[in-house]
Amino acid sequence: MLSTQEIRAKFLDFYAENQHAKVKSSSLIPGNDPTLLFVNAGMVQFKDVFLGAEKRNYTRATSSQRCVRAGGKHNDLDQVGYTARHHTFFEMLGNFSFGDYFKKEAIQMAWDFLTKELGLPVEKLWVTVFEEDDEAEKIWLNDMGFPKSRLSRIGAKDNFWQMGDTGPCGPCTEIFYDHGEDIAGGPPGTPEEDGDRYIEIWNLVFMQYDRQADGTLAPLPKPCVDTGMGLERIASIMQGKHNNYDIDLFQHLIKKAVALTGARDTKDPSLKVIADHIRTCAFLIADGVLPSNEGRGYVLRRIIRRAARHGHKLGAQSLFFYHMVPALIDVMGEDYPELVEQRDVIMAALKKEEQKFAETLGLGMQEFNKMTQKLKANEPVSGAVAFKLYDTYGFPLDLTQDVARESGRAVDVSGFESLMEAQKVRSRSSKQFTQANQLSAEIIKTLPVTQFLGYDRSESNAEVVAIIQEGSLVESVGAGSHAIVILDATPMYAESGGQVGDKGVITNDSGVHVVVSDTQKAANQFHLHHAEVKSGGLSKGDQVKVQVDQSYRNDVILNHSATHLLHKVLRDILGKHVQQKGSLVNAEKLRFDFSHDQAIDSETLQQVERKVNDAIRANYSAEANVMAFDEAVESGAMALFGEKYGDDVRVMDFGGYSVELCGGTHVKATGDIGLFKIIEETAVASGIRRIEAVTGSTALSLIQENERQLRLLAHTLKAQPGQITQSLMQLIDKNKSLQVEIDSIKQSQANAAVKNVFDSVKVVGDVHFLSHVFENTEVGVLRDHIDGFKGKFEKGIVVFANVKEGKAQILVGVTDAMTQVHKAGAIIKDVLAPLGGRGGGRPDFAQGGGDGDVKTLEASIAKVLNTLQQK
Repeated sequence: MLSTQEIRAKFLDFYAENQHAKVKSSSLIPGNDPTLLFVNAGMVQFKDVFLGAEKRNYTRATSSQRCVRAGGKHNDLDQVGYTARHHTFFEMLGNFSFGDYFKKEAIQMAWDFLTKELGLPVEKLWVTVFEEDDEAEKIWLNDMGFPKSRLSRIGAKDNFWQMGDTGPCGPCTEIFYDHGEDIAGGPPGTPEEDGDRYIEIWNLVFMQYDRQADGTLAPLPKPCVDTGMGLERIASIMQGKHNNYDIDLFQHLIKKAVALTGARDTKDPSLKVIADHIRTCAFLIADGVLPSNEGRGYVLRRIIRRAARHGHKLGAQSLFFYHMVPALIDVMGEDYPELVEQRDVIMAALKKEEQKFAETLGLGMQEFNKMTQKLKANEPVSGAVAFKLYDTYGFPLDLTQDVARESGRAVDVSGFESLMEAQKVRSRSSKQFTQANQLSAEIIKTLPVTQFLGYDRSESNAEVVAIIQEGSLVESVGAGSHAIVILDATPMYAESGGQVGDKGVITNDSGVHVVVSDTQKAANQFHLHHAEVKSGGLSKGDQVKVQVDQSYRNDVILNHSATHLLHKVLRDILGKHVQQKGSLVNAEKLRFDFSHDQAIDSETLQQVERKVNDAIRANYSAEANVMAFDEAVESGAMALFGEKYGDDVRVMDFGGYSVELCGGTHVKATGDIGLFKIIEETAVASGIRRIEAVTGSTALSLIQENERQLRLLAHTLKAQPGQITQSLMQLIDKNKSLQVEIDSIKQSQANAAVKNVFDSVKVVGDVHFLSHVFENTEVGVLRDHIDGFKGKFEKGIVVFANVKEGKAQILVGVTDAMTQVHKAGAIIKDVLAPLGGRGGGRPDFAQGGGDGDVKTLEASIAKVLNTLQQK
């Protein structure tokens, strides 16, 4: 029996023997693709290659791509644990042709791998082709000798793939495996196809068309192939299983979950949930995602909490989920070394989040049971209940649905979502992802890749290759117009890796003067100059001169180079768990986010600052080298979270002290930075800290301003600069002493004022009634005297109002013997009704606020007395 690991290796080796480059799985975070939440298919890392926007040094590739479908449009979370083949995390085996081979070769290699390498019986396989793809059908029938009785023609819904409404697309051919007559279901294309007998194992997509805006299909000059076969599915077949969770990889994880939770039923769906979710969570954290309340972090938080809840349901009495990580490393660590490298970070993040959830899980479940116990059988859980569980107890919606499902209930999702929207809670990750600075496939195919010249120069000559207004190509723009200008070459850096885009001007001898306010990147290949035409007219094909705003860029590169030194120092001082989690480098300051689970004390921050300045004074020379990605990483260069790297990468080396993969612009030597000064250190999210700092002349100006403020403070305190702290503490102590005296005087005055009022107690029958409107009196004193009043009289009612700055606070006290007849809450509502105020409380005491007009208050309180007299 082949193990999952052996099948993965056999697939990659087979295609490598057929001249395919083995390409490592990309990060789960799509590089420079804001349209996706997570990588969800094997072709995602090759998207720009298929579009023609990126060139690789190979035309054939194979990979085992890790994928996540747990958020946004691609979400299988709800099905996990309850079906045989749904996962939030899965591996997609694939082979790709970029204008190299096409249908016949793709089908032949797939057939050879399945029937020869894996030895699957031919009679167990079924094939589908697109209903209009005669070519593919002929290849299967004539070249492969596949029996027509086991081939189906399928419509576009299932057998025609497209990247979007326009752009590359084409027919598919799919290969199914027949699990046998004892399982319900019919062949694909029949009315019984929804059964589990015939399971799709491989999809071969033939990208041969370019869909135009009008819907017509234009043939692509270089047709491509994109295939995908789920590793878990093919492993279940090779291991004689019908359920993916019965394969070796999952069984190892399930056994560990049983040991950790004490589960009695080894077939319990909750064990499948835990086994699935540990893969998703561990790989997301390894790729830099941490639990948070928005975006990818929120999806991760949902999955962790769902796993924790299922562990609790199985009987786990303590934190368990983070202990699943070593078992995962056992079965996947060899092929994914990042799991081994990030082991401690992954476990710490899972433990911290599980601990947070454990603190509210019990209370949340009690609340759920309490709010649903009166529901009728099968009556849905309201959106209000689901929202309260989310808002108060941290229950994601799918977790509430999960709990409700166990009692046969649905959840009012629309009601929940309307409440979420009303409170403006950003729980949906897809809202964050826009298509700003994205070019359509029609535009991409007309453009040459922008040549970036900015590493060596700040000005150059160029040709205008495209002008875009409102998403459409135009031939020219006139003075006063705003447009995106694309050049064949540019010295202007496009925003990437946290470094902001360059500013500058575009001119020519014909009077064109264009101001560039920002430079962005599209498809990782094209520099988009966001520009305003100040004079002249700019047209496609114009020859122009491009000049970078050198002063602006210099300020930016000082901050950028400083982030490299800061990253190095933080890892040296805090530990190797520190990883960059994002940055912003502009002309004003640098902002550096990194993984660390606690605040950094002032002494450590000073040490960090000092070490960075030591590196600056060391004046390490900066050297940029281009090398293969694997070679760069093996040499010790750090690859950063969220970045997309090609086969060849640029390595920024500051004298061997700091070595990172980076495509940004930098100083020539660290001494150019001049000075580094930390502004502040704060929390960004759970496990993420942020340091903001300034460099160069900005840092000097900050220090000088701080010194000016200190001198001013010393002058005000009439102290020497070295004695400011001592003088300030003395002043604070003196103020505290004076405040005590003032409070004492106010207390005495308030007590005297209230005591005088006690002489005006009225007696109505056997009820003592006291009321008064005070001005600027301590409310605490009034409360004390209300308690004193209630202790003095058996039957009594007291109404005090305190007016301050046009607002009034109303306090009502009722003795215990009176609360059956007169309740404080009812009395205060009567007092506040004419004032438009609000209040409430216990039967014996209530408090509220309203209009501060003294006469209005006295009249309102008098009505209470009149009511009492009439009873």
